[in-house]
Amino acid sequence: MKSAAAESKLLKGGAFLLEEVPPGDVFSPEDFTEEHRMIGRTTEDFVNNEVVPRLDDIEKLDLGLIRELLHKCGELGLLGVEVPESFGGLGLDKASATIVSEKMARAGSFTVSHSADTGIGLLPIVYFGSDEQKQKYLPRMVEGEICSAYALTETGSGSDATAAKARAVLSPEGTHYILNGEKMFITNAGFADIFITFAKIDGEKLSAFIVEKEFPGVSTGAEEKKMGLHGSSTRVLILQDALVPAGNLLGEVGQGAKIAFNILNIGRFKLGAICVGACKNVLGEATGYANQRRQFGKPISSFGAIQHKLAEICLRAWAAESMVYRTLGMIDARLKDTDLTNGAQVLEAIEEYAVECSIIKVLGSEVLSYAVDEGVQIYGGYGFIRDYPMERHYRDARINRIFEGTNEINRLLIPGMLMKRAIKGQLPLLNAAQKLMGELLAPAPLEEDSGALLEAERRAVTAAKKISLLILGAAAQKFGTGLADEQEVLMSASNIIMDTYTMESALLRALKKAAAEGAEKTVLVLDITRTLINDAVGRIELEARQALAAISEGDTLRTHLAALRKLLRHTPLNTVAARRRIAQAVIRAEGYPL
Repeated sequence: MKSAAAESKLLKGGAFLLEEVPPGDVFSPEDFTEEHRMIGRTTEDFVNNEVVPRLDDIEKLDLGLIRELLHKCGELGLLGVEVPESFGGLGLDKASATIVSEKMARAGSFTVSHSADTGIGLLPIVYFGSDEQKQKYLPRMVEGEICSAYALTETGSGSDATAAKARAVLSPEGTHYILNGEKMFITNAGFADIFITFAKIDGEKLSAFIVEKEFPGVSTGAEEKKMGLHGSSTRVLILQDALVPAGNLLGEVGQGAKIAFNILNIGRFKLGAICVGACKNVLGEATGYANQRRQFGKPISSFGAIQHKLAEICLRAWAAESMVYRTLGMIDARLKDTDLTNGAQVLEAIEEYAVECSIIKVLGSEVLSYAVDEGVQIYGGYGFIRDYPMERHYRDARINRIFEGTNEINRLLIPGMLMKRAIKGQLPLLNAAQKLMGELLAPAPLEEDSGALLEAERRAVTAAKKISLLILGAAAQKFGTGLADEQEVLMSASNIIMDTYTMESALLRALKKAAAEGAEKTVLVLDITRTLINDAVGRIELEARQALAAISEGDTLRTHLAALRKLLRHTPLNTVAARRRIAQAVIRAEGYPL
């Protein structure tokens, strides 16, 4: 299969704040190969034919049915997309795996079972397992013969995963590790055959283990009664003097944090893709209902208030989709010359884009939260009734802002990781911030309209990058090593950085599409991009003012605000008209029109 790398230039993680990226260098769904589309169709057919008709039974937590469906996934190759062919998998690129995740989103609670099994439950063995472990487990996992789970969280260690209390002690004979502790909120725990489990050897060195459910001392608690995802098994994993063969240590002693956090990076961009798929599904159902529901003698989809909601869901889904596949293109480009059988090299390539993965996770989950909330509103009272699909979508979506690190933690990670890269000399952020202040103190050059497509939007993206640098530089100068304690400032900086990545991803995709098809054929995409960027500029201005007021005062604050005004010279767009045009495209397509 042709890799997404063929369409994406090698770029450092976080460098989007510093570099101009040619539109042709970004990967997007328009670049999917026939092989990409084929695996997407295979997944769609499976979900529509095998899962959707049985959603009611899945919601009753029929564990036998879930196992049966995972086995069918195995027969279709949907469990081993990222597993090397030498171990029975397909050995495809990350874009292919992400397409499967997006298309699986219509499968309700089964989406989570599949994602946990093929992602955080399987990939630790792919990337960190010994040859013996891979030979023993991967072929059976790929076929769906055995299923997996990921056991990291504990009662007192959620966001702070390294605070785990579970202990592991090597037996006197050196043949087994003896594990004690409890792991909370374990997806697939009710039917999993193996658990990727984290415990501290001698109470100090966090390490990972492949724990089989049949090992002595291993058991699970009762099913948790959750707000949503009723068809997903969630239990406590109980380890009481559990005997785990020494050969089931995954990776090296003390390597647990590295395994956990790298696997979470993968989980984050996959979760973003799932949210994109779910958002498109919600848009389709909400639009279909709005076209059929009549009030005052006409369908409610003809009303401006409803059209605003439909258009907003569409443009946010477009933006999230653009970010997901842009990032996947960069990852696949970095993997192009990597030995894919070398797990450390693969994870190093993915870790390069940890900032972008966190952005995708946060914005993907929040786009879906917006979509399901407005979906319920469009359905009105019926949206609150279980016989209608939007009620389940609403409940199921809420966990995504907690999965794979809460959105608050990820927001703090984004500027934190950027600053660490800057301090290590991996990203010249601080030098760029210092240079920017000199530029902002000089008289502003006259801007001439060249007539280029989306010229105002290009200037807005450039301004957003500079504002990101302004906030990061000012915060670093003010707080120094204490910046980590200024969470409110970091959250504002993160929101600006995320909006910047969103704006640029949508802009580059729109310019690329317009160059390929012509502006007259991409009117919808241009409307989406202009509306998205117009609204983002307003959010950025508010966040920047709040952050600068917390960073500086007096003359310094006035200087910073003057710099902000200098950067944000954006003429507002008539978004009412643009949203009406976007909504009409959604209404005609009765769903996502792109």
